[in-house]
Amino acid sequence: MSAHSAPRRNTSLHETTEPEPRQPWTVLSLALIAQVLVVLDISVVNTALPTIGQSLHLQSSDLQWMVTAYLLMSGGGLLLGGRISDLLSRRRVFMTGMLIFTGASLLSGFASNANELIAGRGAQGVGAALMTPAALSLIMTTYQGAQRAKGLALWGAIGGLGIAAGVIAGGALTTWAGWQAIFWVNVPIGVAALIVAAHVLPREATTPSTFAQFDVLGAVSAVSGLGALMFAISGTESHGWTSPRTLLGLAVAAALLTAFVLVERRSAQPLVRPHTWSIRPLVSGTVVMLGVTGVLVGAVFLGSIFFQTVLGFSALRAGLGFLPLAAALVVGTHLAAHVSAHASARVVAATGLGIASAGSLLLSQAPSDATFLLNLLPGLLIVGLGAGIVFVAVSTSAMGGIPDEHAGMASGFMMTGHEVGAALGIAVLSAIATSAGPLTTATGAADAFSRGFVGAAVLSVAFAVFAALRMPATRGGGGSLHMH
Repeated sequence: MSAHSAPRRNTSLHETTEPEPRQPWTVLSLALIAQVLVVLDISVVNTALPTIGQSLHLQSSDLQWMVTAYLLMSGGGLLLGGRISDLLSRRRVFMTGMLIFTGASLLSGFASNANELIAGRGAQGVGAALMTPAALSLIMTTYQGAQRAKGLALWGAIGGLGIAAGVIAGGALTTWAGWQAIFWVNVPIGVAALIVAAHVLPREATTPSTFAQFDVLGAVSAVSGLGALMFAISGTESHGWTSPRTLLGLAVAAALLTAFVLVERRSAQPLVRPHTWSIRPLVSGTVVMLGVTGVLVGAVFLGSIFFQTVLGFSALRAGLGFLPLAAALVVGTHLAAHVSAHASARVVAATGLGIASAGSLLLSQAPSDATFLLNLLPGLLIVGLGAGIVFVAVSTSAMGGIPDEHAGMASGFMMTGHEVGAALGIAVLSAIATSAGPLTTATGAADAFSRGFVGAAVLSVAFAVFAALRMPATRGGGGSLHMH
């Protein structure tokens, strides 16, 4: 059976009474390519920032916006992108997002000043906000049973692996081909994905009343509120948590998100249905997704500084230093896929976070005269192993029983946790780290690295406790869910 005839049955995992027809993996491959591109672009730019700054003669505040603009638009727009993919054709939304992302990547590589590059990064974020939930909902609506579980596990694995791989790719491309290559590499991949998508993604019928169902006020308040939150969090590294900029941003975000909640209670067709908050697997999984993403992104951030400031690594060598972490993530995902058949989601996720905590504590012991093999490699391997386990457990649990008609909304919900977690991870762990000393000297960076990873260990334990208490006790997916 081709992807064009994929079943569109609104069932949960436990409502299937007959064997599901097996679908080809073409749709899954497209969805995973989209996830790779989106997640890579969270971290790929980090190792290239010094080179970009020198090439375009940018201020440090401009460099910060290279990261902020992307997180602002992608994290702020995921809920909206998910709802649009439910109301409109997922095929159309996926291809629109991929087209915007690919075009923005091309223009970013040609940027000649800060404004052009920041605009390009923001446009990439818009494309990501459309593409990501549409891609995940395509997995949900195309596959059933064991195939869906495998697809969700791979999605979760990519979510973690892409963060580490982005640092590696950023260092390699910047060194060998120039900073423009970190953007241009997306273009041929995006074009190829669009061509394949046009041929294999199923067409979906839409009705004239589609836009009449759209919650415009809810969309505006959600996007602006999440955008303000991402803006406030992403600026804490350079401005601090108590600066007027941060406090004002958090206050605006709180006001807008409160308004969003009030709007949703009164809306006939809310962006996020109130019942969503009672879906325990989805909500708890999103919280744990936020936590593990924050710990992993924060670890990569601290590791990059240690490699280059304390060990004197080049951008390329620093990127390659994360290869063991990436390899351990792969091992963790394979391990989780096997263990999840015999243990509950809460046990698997809590165990993975416990392992990540142990690795973080080991890294916190690295001295200022550390060596990579003796002081860093063991901890990186353990953190990667634990994080890989958690990403798979969270993805399969959170999305396992979501009905087809709400797959986009649920996808946007969970991936918002991923994006907010990425921003929070850098903000929180860098704040903890810099309280021990400056990041610009070898001794200060070593002290900051140590304290930052103690913070990562504590956060991992806190989220492990949450996972043990709140995530589902069932094996595999989160169980049968219904959204009215």
